[in-house]
Amino acid sequence: MAWDTQETRRRLQQSACAEFTAHGPDGTTMARIAALAGINKERLYNYFGDKRRLFETVLIEELEKLAVSLGANAPGLEDVGEYTGCIFDYHAEHPQLVRLLLWEGLAGGPAVNEAARTAHYQRTVAMFAEAQRDGTLNDDLDPAKLVFLLIGLAAWWFAVPQLSRMVTGSDGSASRERSRRRACVVSAAQHLASPHP
Repeated sequence: MAWDTQETRRRLQQSACAEFTAHGPDGTTMARIAALAGINKERLYNYFGDKRRLFETVLIEELEKLAVSLGANAPGLEDVGEYTGCIFDYHAEHPQLVRLLLWEGLAGGPAVNEAARTAHYQRTVAMFAEAQRDGTLNDDLDPAKLVFLLIGLAAWWFAVPQLSRMVTGSDGSASRERSRRRACVVSAAQHLASPHP
């Protein structure tokens, strides 16, 4: 029987994502990842090298999924509230990304694929700056800080679920509460970034 290399890599990355999400890069082992995937540990090393490279691969893939989803689903900045709502939706459906980013931040040092990610965010900032110049968005805030604030509005619910539970009295698991939170994010983004009358 021929070995399905692509399927093996997918299973290994899926297992690695689950382990890194739950335990961070320092709290998991290559042996546990391999066991979860049902694959020999040596094969894991052959495909990905060391644990750091595997974490980088997983995080880059998760960030690429976000970029593809937003590119396909998010409206333009003329509806900045809904644009931010789409970021909220993505994080609600993929909470592992926020956890991976938190683990990355806790590790300190340079970010995974920092140069490419910085270039991506600078393009987003340039898009916001252009929307401010043409009057689509208000220009009260520096465009870089505005981008950061909108990401925070959308993602922070999933970064600190215990805080959102303590403040709001709900864990956000019910679809009705998730809809309320999304509506709040959309409204806040519109108030923050839409042109003032």
